[in-house]
Amino acid sequence: MVRNDESWIEFDIHGLVTMRVAESAPTAPLLRDLFAPFVTDRRIPRHDVTITAELRPMHKASFGETEYLYTERELLINETGVQVVRQGDEFEIHGTRELLVSLLPILDYLLTLRGAAMVHSATVEYRGFGICMPAWGGTGKTSTIAKLLRRDEVAFMGDDWAFVTQYRRLLSYAKPLFIKPHHRPIYPHLFANRHKPLVPVRLSRPLGRLTTVVHPVVTRYPRFARATRRFSPEHMMVTPKAAFPHARFSDGAPLATVVFVERFDGEKPILREVGRNWMVSRLIGNFNAEVSAPSRDVMTALGASGLLPIEEFFARKTAVLHDAIDGVPTLLLRVPQAYPPDLASDVIVEHLDRVVDGLRFDKARESSFDGALVDFASPEAVPA
Repeated sequence: MVRNDESWIEFDIHGLVTMRVAESAPTAPLLRDLFAPFVTDRRIPRHDVTITAELRPMHKASFGETEYLYTERELLINETGVQVVRQGDEFEIHGTRELLVSLLPILDYLLTLRGAAMVHSATVEYRGFGICMPAWGGTGKTSTIAKLLRRDEVAFMGDDWAFVTQYRRLLSYAKPLFIKPHHRPIYPHLFANRHKPLVPVRLSRPLGRLTTVVHPVVTRYPRFARATRRFSPEHMMVTPKAAFPHARFSDGAPLATVVFVERFDGEKPILREVGRNWMVSRLIGNFNAEVSAPSRDVMTALGASGLLPIEEFFARKTAVLHDAIDGVPTLLLRVPQAYPPDLASDVIVEHLDRVVDGLRFDKARESSFDGALVDFASPEAVPA
């Protein structure tokens, strides 16, 4: 039962999904930071997601071995102490740990009900049109965004997550950036006034792997987790406004192209056109691979208990993304793994220029691509 005297932080995500987080919940500071672009002072009459610390009582629950307790409307994950309650298309999430990883799959599902989907992507607006650049972590998205924003015709939308709608519109998510040691040449102003030392570049990746391992333990204690993010030598968390003080920002734009970027064991970059089915598969797979393992565990638990059937969720997201990129040029850019981060981002920018130069925008604000590509693949071919 939600307390009547509770104070709330309210969020409105592009008018698609609304949520509220109890200010007393230990996870509140994290969610306020990471969803800061969507905090609103407007009173929202209905909330798709409500997040508190207090668990609801469960009666006559079934046992999923020793891992879950569940009813037709409730799920308790024993290992983490996180409870999810579903009433129609409204969800509650309860627990005393950080609840971002529990929220993400539910948020993604709710977006599909409104004709949108989350993707793991760097995004910019170029001349009024949206450029979506999904990629694996560590590919060079953050560095690439910084270099693109040196141009007057480019506006920032996001460097990590974004939303696309079935009406071929790209929506921003200007969440905080995680700046790492190898970003020093690109963001010198952030390092000039830093409040904590960062490890040498050569130690950044091993420390990142260690952080991933201990993440499930650290997030049990939100205050400690917040302190470790603040003082971790692995990265700095900064707002986009601090990272790009002179940049223009955009909330959304018509989707013009999707360019999936990956590193590979090759000697020179390759730019190829790929089909819609290939890109939809990679958008879904990449997003789910890039969320943390606890998020995937929550999705598994929701499916196993019947609260959110996995096949229904993926079917909805597939349909949304198929509509979102229908008629939109979809390409794959492969960058040699041997390239250092700064060179890799230079190469990505160079090839994005080629893509943009090849785009033709008509008065209906739709796009097509007629540029020359290296190692061109047939429209539905899956690159090797």
